[in-house]
Amino acid sequence: MIRLRHLFLLATFVVTLTAAAPVKHKFTAAEQQQISIETPGLFSRSDAFNVDFSSFREKEYSFPLPVGKATVLNDNVLRITTKEGDAVKAMFDGVVRLSKTHEDMGNVIVIRHRNGLETVYANNESNLVKVGQSVRAGHTIAIVGSRDGKTYCDFSIMVNGCRINPSTIISVNSHRLRKQMLTCRRNGKYVDITSSAGNNRLMAAESMDEDPFENDSKFELDLSELDDQSWAFPLPDAKVISGYGGRRGHAGIDLKTKPNDEIVAAFDGVVTRSGPYYGYGNCIVIKHAYGFETLYSHQSKNLVEVGDKVKAGQVIGLTGRTGRATTEHLHFEISFKGKRLNPTVVFDCANKTLQQSTLVLNKSGKVSTRKNYYAQGKKSSSRT
Repeated sequence: MIRLRHLFLLATFVVTLTAAAPVKHKFTAAEQQQISIETPGLFSRSDAFNVDFSSFREKEYSFPLPVGKATVLNDNVLRITTKEGDAVKAMFDGVVRLSKTHEDMGNVIVIRHRNGLETVYANNESNLVKVGQSVRAGHTIAIVGSRDGKTYCDFSIMVNGCRINPSTIISVNSHRLRKQMLTCRRNGKYVDITSSAGNNRLMAAESMDEDPFENDSKFELDLSELDDQSWAFPLPDAKVISGYGGRRGHAGIDLKTKPNDEIVAAFDGVVTRSGPYYGYGNCIVIKHAYGFETLYSHQSKNLVEVGDKVKAGQVIGLTGRTGRATTEHLHFEISFKGKRLNPTVVFDCANKTLQQSTLVLNKSGKVSTRKNYYAQGKKSSSRT
């Protein structure tokens, strides 16, 4: 779940929610001037609304610059670089709420959509639509602009005046709309965003054969997008007794609870090793989507075999001290494209949660991280 504060891009303005429909052709002076502003009537009938993206037809969605290359900036702005003269497209059907020149953002357009969201298109060379104009998904609304020698559109998605991470709704790499149910719930001064990804789960078994580097050398994996069924902390009640690296060059982390405690798969995958393996003792290796692997060792007993397909949270073994081990524990490793990765890059071991960050994965196997500053709360595994 993502909790969002109101991020006002211009001067703060207080708006009283009314019973007006979210999409209208006439807007107040404030709505026509301010980029970030509450949507009147959005929560007048209920404290929550859903957007079912799984039911969207192809003509009901368009990426703003279909041939552009997208990167998420720290302020939840999607910068889409392209070539001069490219046409900027409306993402969904809606009505133009704002079309003006802003001192810092250049020519800006804000579209209020029938689904309750708003989209922002900034740094345009020229705006081609006017306030109150109805547009369809894929409608050309502007010509992309250039600044400091680069041609790009700064695109963002808002809920009730709050910018949300665009990766929650679209795949930054493929430009595709995520087939999921998005729930927006008012919670005091916040808006809570949750998604039910269904068959489009990240790190799911269905993604095993997907090559995220087919068209790009980088791929961004936002850990906060993984729904609760897509991951599990491998030893839910454990504490870390030995960290990654150090003088011994420890290849993973050691987690301890009690003898014969249940070890679970961290993500969906396929078992590629199960059995004794040198100092690891009884060892399990699971292959996951996008080039990830996890390793679990020192088990007293392995409960899966090579070739087994496992789900995140499925019990795969019992803690033990086989191999080179002085106490019953789980030795846990994560690797990407054959290169070991500090497991704490993915998991917050103290809280048994995923880190609130985005992994920037390179085709070469290099991994870097970017903190998700929009995330106020942490996800916790339901498997405890």
